[in-house]
Amino acid sequence: MIVLSPIDPVAFSLGPLAVRWYGLSYLVGLSVAWWLGRYRAKQPNSYLKPAFIEDLVIYSAFGVLIGGRLGYILFYNFQHYLSHPLDIFSVWEGGMSFHGGVLGVICTVFLFSYLKYKDPIKVADFACPCIPPGLFFGRLGNFINSELWGRPTDAPWGVVFPNIGYPPRHPSQLYEALLEGLVLFIILWIYSSKPRKRFGPSGLFLLGYGVARFIVEFYREPDLQLGYIGFNWLTMGQLLSIPMILIGGAMLYYAEKVEK
Repeated sequence: MIVLSPIDPVAFSLGPLAVRWYGLSYLVGLSVAWWLGRYRAKQPNSYLKPAFIEDLVIYSAFGVLIGGRLGYILFYNFQHYLSHPLDIFSVWEGGMSFHGGVLGVICTVFLFSYLKYKDPIKVADFACPCIPPGLFFGRLGNFINSELWGRPTDAPWGVVFPNIGYPPRHPSQLYEALLEGLVLFIILWIYSSKPRKRFGPSGLFLLGYGVARFIVEFYREPDLQLGYIGFNWLTMGQLLSIPMILIGGAMLYYAEKVEK
């Protein structure tokens, strides 16, 4: 059993500006995505050149922030925000949805591709291997904030989080960091190290993330305001991951069996 000491969510302050660990995790994730994108863009036969990477990262950052926030509002706590619309802007209180962030990034990738005269599928295929490190650092931010904790466990690595106390719980944030971040990154990076057909890397990302998230949800405490939404075990995270698995699998099949 691990008793987690309280960690100040504020990493450091610059005058009146408080820089939080969770915000730093987003910044580090975007910086790593930028670095990996630059690396990929310098490879022979890369679809995007280095000059496009900064714009793509900026577009994607807006997609993550706007889509993630709207996704949380719509998928996880709609009634609350319907009654308290001004809370929509209280982003410092938390409340982001990865699935909403994905939808936001898809929209900004299409916008980027339209403005830059690029194929949006090829842009997405290029970008997907650069995304998992951001998920890794984001989940570390969740762990530091003692949020999105797991279900009770008697495993020796169970964690007592300071803002909820006993019993020990699965460190599901670290499970997600491992599967959605590190493992998915390795799989995508190896797969994309060779030329692939359109839809392949994007499909593998959707499929891989969906499967990883679906599995970890069995160890993660359901959102308090929702609980289980079906069969006394299905969570909102699992429900939203099912379309990712189906669409990602279909895209990967299309890429490998149909795409010329």
